[in-house]
Amino acid sequence: MAQAEYTTQDFSYDGARDAAGLPARVAIFADREVTRAQIAEDLAGAGFRCAQGGAISDLLEGPLTLLGDVVMVDCPMVDAAGMAALSRLDMRVARTGAQLIVATSLNALDDVFAALDQSKPQILVEPSRAERVVAVGRVLADVSNERVREMGEEDRIALLRLSQQVDAIAQQLDEISLSNDSEPQRLSDFKQSFRGKNEPVSSRQSAARLPLPDPSTVRQIIANRQARSRFFDAELFADPAWDMLLDLTAAHAEHQRVCVTSLCIAAGVPATTALRWIKQLVETGVFERVADPADKRRAFVVLSDQSLEAMARYFAEVGVEHRLAA
Repeated sequence: MAQAEYTTQDFSYDGARDAAGLPARVAIFADREVTRAQIAEDLAGAGFRCAQGGAISDLLEGPLTLLGDVVMVDCPMVDAAGMAALSRLDMRVARTGAQLIVATSLNALDDVFAALDQSKPQILVEPSRAERVVAVGRVLADVSNERVREMGEEDRIALLRLSQQVDAIAQQLDEISLSNDSEPQRLSDFKQSFRGKNEPVSSRQSAARLPLPDPSTVRQIIANRQARSRFFDAELFADPAWDMLLDLTAAHAEHQRVCVTSLCIAAGVPATTALRWIKQLVETGVFERVADPADKRRAFVVLSDQSLEAMARYFAEVGVEHRLAA
């Protein structure tokens, strides 16, 4: 029986294109020049064009010109000037319809989240080189999906090819950079220190029609769920949306508001994954983003009134004892 002959060849990629079929442009802002160069190199390898960017301080000086289809900002630490730059960029991106991606650290996450309240950005926490490339492909795919009804079959196939190409090069970059990139800090390392960042607040006026369980009951449910990871691989039970719903339910009954970092910890998945879930749940009305009235630089996440009622009805359905929290 004849053996099939296979030949190997280097990967080649078509230029990545935006929803309009034009070469996609990415503006890169980072204080570290080596980081800007590395991001530009990786994105160019995936077929993206890099528009003019610069240091984060450049976002504060003069008019913001055309930014590109995607704006990527590397901001591992943020000070007052950085917060102002992000806020200005947030407003600009929201008006132009560009897509914003911000890479930051877990320590700076709450400040970054608070500064970006208009543009619906994708926030990455300690991303690898591959994750940055995938994030650009993802936001362009999201834009294209909004126009999918206008697309012909040829356009949909092209979009699928782009997604496959981005995934392929991301895998290659992960292998290349594994030995060079430092390992991101794990959320479990921050559990105790960030739990104290939840802040007390008076009870919301529109409570669910049914009372919620005592918060200690909900906390026990959460503890029971977390205990499974001592006996089995935690990834078997990853359910970030439900874990965040439980955490926000308990926090509501305790008259606490939850910062985004604490909510990411409660999700039990990598912070970047948790942030994607939070973004989707805010957009669908399950969660609400609430500014701190005492400090506009901070923001919290709470359950919407509809979600509070749904959680109360769920606990009634499964027979968990109810009583209003004191």
